[in-house]
Amino acid sequence: MGIVSIDEDLHDQLRRASKVSYRSINAQAAYWIRIGMLCETNPALSFSQIMQRELAAAGVAAPDAVAAPAGA
Repeated sequence: MGIVSIDEDLHDQLRRASKVSYRSINAQAAYWIRIGMLCETNPALSFSQIMQRELAAAGVAAPDAVAAPAGA
């Protein structure tokens, strides 16, 4: 394991996002890195498609999204 040097602004964003996501700062950084790698290696897929694929691979049955009513 190594140390990664990041910009102070990005570190601040990591700290804020980690609180919202109930993750440690390191776990949030790892999540963003993993998602970034998946997006770069699967450019034809949307974020939602990547997440559905990853959840299915992990054996998680994600509920279908419900469309918002018209005019909402």
